Amino acid sequence: MKFVFAPDSMKGSMTSWEEIRILESTARKYFPGCEIVSFPMADGGEGTIEALMQVLDGVHREVQVHNPLYEEMTAFYSVLRGGTVLVEMAAASGLTLIPFEEGNAIEATSYGTGELIRHALENGYHNFIIAIGGSATNDGGMGAMAALGARFLDSAGEELFPAGKNLIKVDQIDVSGMMPELSEAHFTVMCDVNNPMTGPEGATFVFGPQKGGVGSQLTLLEMGMKKYAELLRRDLNKDVEEFPGAGAAGGMGGAMLAFCNARLMSGIQVVLETIHFAEHIADADMIITGEGRVDEQSLYGKVLSGIGMVAKEQNVPVTAIVGGFGEGYEGIYDCGIDNVIPLMNDEMTLTYAMGHASYLYEAAADKLFSWLKAEREVEE
Repeated sequence: MKFVFAPDSMKGSMTSWEEIRILESTARKYFPGCEIVSFPMADGGEGTIEALMQVLDGVHREVQVHNPLYEEMTAFYSVLRGGTVLVEMAAASGLTLIPFEEGNAIEATSYGTGELIRHALENGYHNFIIAIGGSATNDGGMGAMAALGARFLDSAGEELFPAGKNLIKVDQIDVSGMMPELSEAHFTVMCDVNNPMTGPEGATFVFGPQKGGVGSQLTLLEMGMKKYAELLRRDLNKDVEEFPGAGAAGGMGGAMLAFCNARLMSGIQVVLETIHFAEHIADADMIITGEGRVDEQSLYGKVLSGIGMVAKEQNVPVTAIVGGFGEGYEGIYDCGIDNVIPLMNDEMTLTYAMGHASYLYEAAADKLFSWLKAEREVEE
């Protein structure tokens, strides 16, 4: 028997590795000679970088950069076995790096994220995964691109500081000085939102308020983003304004598309592709995954649906051990998940379940593997 264990963490109660350890010990109790391949999972949000680091033996590289308010700080990027670089936008341009204040949205710059990319390029790396969640910026990615050599000029030909407030002032985009190393680089962007750059569902109106944008500032930013998108069409011949995800991270998604020819993919797709998940499950007898709560959101870019769809292509059965059910969970069965085992029952409170998660998980794992053992004996 070959098992592949790939659970997401159950936030607030169990980490992925705690779940994996229980699965491994229980599997070997019932199938002493079984082959086990284990992956801690994440869907592009919190814990994704660390999950990939653990699976692919990554190391951190510290770099002096500028935070969203252009103050000096130390940030890092990660290098995986094989040379793929992970850059987390939140590490250099994140919302948590500066105090929340009204006006930050127009002042913030993504320059520090570009500095991380530049450092990796200068050190010979060419394959990048960029996680753009949690940004403090609404600058259209101008800051990051400026750090890579782009120049944003006003009507007098003067170079502008790349912050959100100056989007409206940009009259020309000059890419002649961008790093030549970019021509050999490949960028994949983790992006789990479909917002365009502009409009009522765009970068500014949806995400600007949580970054400190208020009132007329939002109007200024939206007008600037609209003008910026037009310049991307005129000067770069890239029409990304309505592209799903272009508005992510204050327009950083659009900048990565326009300046770096990036691919925008859901976080779980990037994770599964990076660890070559499809290859590892090709000869598996079962995959066991899971998350804290399975509901309608689990169907769209989350761990369960991502794993289920890959497994479905190879006809590998998948069981999910989950904390509990939410509205719309039934749809997960159409995403390649064959069996779902909840830790909670109708008589159990959430507080009790979270406090006894390890015990409940062990019981669920024991139930699953004893059933598999019995089924195997019947077949023999």
